[in-house]
Amino acid sequence: MKPLIAKFMIAATSTSLFPREGPPEFAFLGRSNVGKSSLINSLLGQKLAHVSSTPGRTRSINFIGIYEKSSQPLPQLVLVDLPGYGYAKLSRSISAEWPAFIDPYLRDRQTLQLAIVLIDSNVPAQNSDRQLIEFLTSRDRDFLVVATKSDRLSTNKLRPTLNSLAREHGVASVIPYSAKTGAGKSELWREIRRRAGA
Repeated sequence: MKPLIAKFMIAATSTSLFPREGPPEFAFLGRSNVGKSSLINSLLGQKLAHVSSTPGRTRSINFIGIYEKSSQPLPQLVLVDLPGYGYAKLSRSISAEWPAFIDPYLRDRQTLQLAIVLIDSNVPAQNSDRQLIEFLTSRDRDFLVVATKSDRLSTNKLRPTLNSLAREHGVASVIPYSAKTGAGKSELWREIRRRAGA
């Protein structure tokens, strides 16, 4: 795959700040310590998503444009980094923000092609992740479940763990991903580009 041209577009803290709808969008969601920013930076091959030692720092919806040429006026597709959820110290304040601009994004955004639900491959299935999947299903949103930090599991443990997580989340399959080794990167890009028509 040729090198990406990725540009940070805007950090939106309200629906009024969302970019005008146009290119297909791919949203990344997950609990605050799931490694979301690391995964996005791994996909891009550069550090555009902020990685913090304190989970739950992302409090805005961050839009990142992907371009074929730097001269393009509009991106070919957009990666969307949503605030995390479920971190004990911040869960109440973040949960309060969801109805204001995160729910409307997931519910109403017509250019949202795919929601990428990130779960940690090293922890048991979480109720907050199940609730998100149920919400997306109720809204007829296309989604994928991706298990982060898969490099921490041995080869013998990885496949049974993924099968168990898929079963507990009620999905057909879970894609393993490692921001550290890049495992899963090609498969996830393939899913994104297929839906983007790229």
